[in-house]
Amino acid sequence: MARINLLPWRENLRKKRQRDFGIAALVSVLVVAVGCAAAHFYIEGMINHQKKRNSFLQKEIAQMDQKIKEIEELEKTKAKLIARMNVIQELQGSRPQVVHLFDELVETIPDGAFLTKLEQKGSGLTMDGRAQSNARVSAYMRNIEASAWLGNPSLKVISNKNENDEELSAFKLNAQQVSKAKDSEQDQGSKGKGGEG
Repeated sequence: MARINLLPWRENLRKKRQRDFGIAALVSVLVVAVGCAAAHFYIEGMINHQKKRNSFLQKEIAQMDQKIKEIEELEKTKAKLIARMNVIQELQGSRPQVVHLFDELVETIPDGAFLTKLEQKGSGLTMDGRAQSNARVSAYMRNIEASAWLGNPSLKVISNKNENDEELSAFKLNAQQVSKAKDSEQDQGSKGKGGEG
């Protein structure tokens, strides 16, 4: 019987399998390396794209912050202008009241009395003066009470003799300047309420 030596064939088969395994391993390593490189470049691209978006958003936010500051400055300027306009309107509205005040001061003061000092704080008036008698001061207070532009007289001080021993009574009284327009608005409001009831 003939003997067949299978060792060279087995050796060749083993070498072929080792070579195939090495090639497969090398191909796998290359595929993994290419995949990792592709993933790396893809992620780097996404990061760069996001950085560009973030930079764009930061620029837009900076521009919006600048616009907000400008709007705030405009609001401050607007508030100042409105305050000035209100002051001007109040001054325009009070111009006729000053004329009426001086007219009423002349019309309400009775004969035998005169003012030596007049102070105004807001709508409050403080009047210092001299009168021939206490009755003249009382008449002056009644005239103020009846006035359309003055009201709420309140006597603070009255003395019968002054430093020169003259026969004039010194007096000091307070009053309020009344706006006729406000009174007419209040009267209309009270009539409206009365009509509703």
